[in-house]
Amino acid sequence: MLAVDTNLIVRIVTNDDPDQVRRAVALFEHERIFIAKTVLLEVEWVLRFSYQLPRETIAATLRKVIGLGNVSLENPHEVSIALDWFEQGLDFADALHLASSSRAERFATFDRKLAKLAGQLQAKEILMA
Repeated sequence: MLAVDTNLIVRIVTNDDPDQVRRAVALFEHERIFIAKTVLLEVEWVLRFSYQLPRETIAATLRKVIGLGNVSLENPHEVSIALDWFEQGLDFADALHLASSSRAERFATFDRKLAKLAGQLQAKEILMA
């Protein structure tokens, strides 16, 4: 199994460097791929910040990549929950933090927007610190 970095996924999605796209696609076609949660977190940030892609496009793109038959994820259940919450309006990083904290009963934050949205999604009991 081959773990991949953010830039391989971004190259494939954006198709902005033909040589690197070709090489990244070849790896995805011939290897079993592992993607860490932190890589997905960075992919979302790069696509949103650097490429200014809308939330819907980013969510669909991440779902396509992680849905490939040869792709394995770190904590796939948590990633799936985080993507659901992201599609419902939660920031992807916040959604991943919440989904990854499933062993905790509550989640503390100073972020009022996060607390409000998480409460609406019934994601977890939020404690305003």
